[in-house]
Amino acid sequence: MSEAVQVINTGTGELLCEIRERVAVITLNRPEARNSLSDHLTPALRTMIRTCGENPDVGALLITGAGTAFCSGGDVKGMGAHRKQAVLEMSFDERVTDLQERQRLLTGALVAVRKPTIAALPGPAAGAGLAIAMACDIRIAAQSAFVSTGYLRVGLSGDYGIAWLLTRLVGTARARELMFTANKVEASRAEAIGLFNRVVPDDRLQDEAFAMARGMAQGPTLALRYMKDNLDEALAFDFTTARDHEAERLIRTTMTADHREAVQAFIEKRKPNFKGN
Repeated sequence: MSEAVQVINTGTGELLCEIRERVAVITLNRPEARNSLSDHLTPALRTMIRTCGENPDVGALLITGAGTAFCSGGDVKGMGAHRKQAVLEMSFDERVTDLQERQRLLTGALVAVRKPTIAALPGPAAGAGLAIAMACDIRIAAQSAFVSTGYLRVGLSGDYGIAWLLTRLVGTARARELMFTANKVEASRAEAIGLFNRVVPDDRLQDEAFAMARGMAQGPTLALRYMKDNLDEALAFDFTTARDHEAERLIRTTMTADHREAVQAFIEKRKPNFKGN
């Protein structure tokens, strides 16, 4: 290993985080519960997304799950009659505001990260777990992985931006099918419809995902940030506006040390050494 591993204290054993070779590897660590979200895991995940997203020593985020699942979503046992008393005592408006804030700080924060983000799925992702995977830029999955929207099965309509994310990844017709049926989507079909970027053998998942993340993490930081801005605006703006913003960002990157280093490395036929400025 070319660099030392920095282990980050997440405040709970339910979430692990380490930084190596400029990649923050964030691991949901409740394998006995298929890495379902909990009152310990979820706040820690929100914190790690924010702190790793802001950390200049991190060039990419890689989110994965321990064991044989990515994330099965919310803890069904904590729903309905088993819901905590504090939640039950909230008014309707308070509960809406609370969920909106939790969503903003999780999938909202993940989409807002201006660094490449990769979800590595060793197994199933469902419900909010699927939303987390889709909020990442890229999804790489083991052959045994599958996904399900899941909400239909527990009589819920969806949260964490799943309908928006799903529609933009697979189109409106398939998004409606997956939401209205909650059917299991095997890895091969998920790749075919654009939900997964890549499917690899189970025993190669972590190595392949880390190699991808490392390659991005060692790239030109500002150029990658601006690429994300351009790609986001492609969904939101008309062509003329997006093209004009793209031009402005390109000119900004021509003024960076990383651009000059890349040109010099090309001339000298060597690998560039980017510094992030």
